[in-house]
Amino acid sequence: MSELPVPYRVIGRRDETPDTVTLRIEPAGEALGPFAPGQFAMVYAFGRGEIPVSVSALLPGGHLAHTVRRVGAVSQGLCAARPGSILGLRGPYGTGWDLGQALGQDVLVVAGGIGLAPLRPLIHAALADRKAYGRISVLIGARTPDDLIFKTESLLWPTAYTGVTVDRPDRGWTGEEGLVTRLIDRARFDPAGTTAYLCGPEPMIGATARELVHRGVPAARVRVSLERNMRCATGHCGHCQLGPLLLCRDGAVVGWDQAEPLMAVREL
Repeated sequence: MSELPVPYRVIGRRDETPDTVTLRIEPAGEALGPFAPGQFAMVYAFGRGEIPVSVSALLPGGHLAHTVRRVGAVSQGLCAARPGSILGLRGPYGTGWDLGQALGQDVLVVAGGIGLAPLRPLIHAALADRKAYGRISVLIGARTPDDLIFKTESLLWPTAYTGVTVDRPDRGWTGEEGLVTRLIDRARFDPAGTTAYLCGPEPMIGATARELVHRGVPAARVRVSLERNMRCATGHCGHCQLGPLLLCRDGAVVGWDQAEPLMAVREL
């Protein structure tokens, strides 16, 4: 793990939505240590600063993909990067999704908006070792059809069920409408033998986790990714503190059995 940014070169970019870009990058020198699905890097846009960004794909040769939404000065700089641009990376940081916990079990992935990006390497890993798991279901929610990312790829995931819903459909939308929790009834899984992985806005995470536990999925097997303001990524500055947890070090992925009592405390 490097505590100083190391150079990575942008070798490809794809506009996912009007404000979201996926950058494919390669080491411009020595590569960082291997990343696990669910971990993140601190990505530095020169002259602007750095932000935490989860990997959205783990690629051969030490190549990575990061999917970034344009919301601030640093993310604007990253979204403007073109092939040949140099970025700085530190990492890998944080806990992973721990797909090993799901061996022999059904896998349920629930994503809200850009929360699908950190879950994408998990989906890739599960599909690459398909016989190790039971049924695999991917449930995706977004605000509008224009906010859906990885549209073409997600149609090709050979899962037991891939469901997509949007909050605000446009005239051309023919799919589901409403909250992503509406899709749970469509997925086939054995609650007692399921490991679930959730990422998205906290209200969506909370509603989905509570529904899954109500249906019999053990709380410790509902893995959620929480977001707080990460500055140092090493557990020293305290900006990402959530109760007793420092999410850059102890998260961002934690079990719902840990997360639920913390998320129940107002403004924690």
